Amino acid sequence: MSNIEKFKETMKTLLSPNGCPWDREQTLNSLKPFLIEEAYEVIEAIENNDTYGHKEELGDLLLQIVFQSQIRENQGDFTFEDVVDTINTKMINRHPHVFGENETIKTASDVLDNWDSFKKAEGKKVNFFKDLPKGFPALSESLLVNKKAAKTGFDWNKIDDIYDKLDEEVLEFKEAKTQEEKIDELGDILFVIVNLARRHEIDPEEALRKSNRKFKKRFLGILEMAKDKNLDFESLTLEQMDDLWDEYKLNNK
Repeated sequence: MSNIEKFKETMKTLLSPNGCPWDREQTLNSLKPFLIEEAYEVIEAIENNDTYGHKEELGDLLLQIVFQSQIRENQGDFTFEDVVDTINTKMINRHPHVFGENETIKTASDVLDNWDSFKKAEGKKVNFFKDLPKGFPALSESLLVNKKAAKTGFDWNKIDDIYDKLDEEVLEFKEAKTQEEKIDELGDILFVIVNLARRHEIDPEEALRKSNRKFKKRFLGILEMAKDKNLDFESLTLEQMDDLWDEYKLNNK
């Protein structure tokens, strides 16, 4: 018996009448938060270059897939084997340049350009925004929205035009009077920034995560510096905090 077969048997036992009470109470809806959480933990392990953690988190993500598949099998809908067969068939059909005789697709860009045509061939209705994954982080969703719109030619001619638009949106935010207006204008600023990231081939979600990690590391660093200097951090002036920040940056490039 393969490892995956053993794991499936474990999951089947846990969901059986004599299985785990907590597992048996779970539904597809109750498992949704765990699916998202495990996906982000996989990303964190990759970003930390944590090989063992990556293996462990991929296992936790696989648990969610096998868990949901077993619930569906118990309901008589489909099995884990059906899931694997479906994705395997899809990957073969969407890569005729590898498994078929289509020699017109030679680069990664060619593959992306033909992706919608692959979906149409599978009988899927290709709709700009209905095809976007629901529940995506807003920055990631915005990037997909803008990429799809840009494919039609609805895009700025030059990057400088995006900078001009950003200046315009910042000015409108400064002039906003009500909280609702501020929310709208701030959203517009973020939307333009996502377009700027797209044109520079930067994932804004990844860029922001990187900045978050950098800030957390530096902030924890200045807290330690203050402790080493016998300073009460919360009693420092903003100028003194800035001095610690600059000192930390200088010594930790």
